[in-house]
Amino acid sequence: MKTQMSPRERGVGLIIMIIVIAFLLSVGILLLFVTGTGSAVAGNVRQQERALDAAEAGFDATFEQLNSNIILNQTISDFTLLYRTIFNGQPGLDDSSPNPANPNYYMRLTDEELWADVVKDPTNAIFVNQPLTTDSSMAYTVFLINDEGAPGVTINDRDCDIICLGRAGRNTYARIIVKIEIQQ
Repeated sequence: MKTQMSPRERGVGLIIMIIVIAFLLSVGILLLFVTGTGSAVAGNVRQQERALDAAEAGFDATFEQLNSNIILNQTISDFTLLYRTIFNGQPGLDDSSPNPANPNYYMRLTDEELWADVVKDPTNAIFVNQPLTTDSSMAYTVFLINDEGAPGVTINDRDCDIICLGRAGRNTYARIIVKIEIQQ
């Protein structure tokens, strides 16, 4: 027995097929997009990890150098003369206390800006654009900051912040800040 379709029902199957094909096509395009961006994100994460590794290498080298000068050579008894206070050619840190409102304060600068500033003026930097021995595409820059800026903090030049900047490929940077103190 053959059923007759009304003129209004004709083409419904075609419309349903078009909707299903459009849905499958959009899912396929979405999968292509996700797999394409996934590898780019993984590459960015890899570069960020490499920059962090370079910053850690900078800390290790700085700690070894400071430890040698403090304990073995006894040439450093405090950090008074080692602080970096000039950023962008202007005082970014007062001698008495850091001023976070100052536009040249180091915490207001990006890692890339800090890196460029220290390379331009390496005064009081411990390491400047030092490549890693294991991978010359990675490098670190390290300097010391007076950490006595908080209100109510006793002035003590036997402790400081070590600022370690790491750089890896595609201008990827990472920053590590470590507080150290010379024990009496």
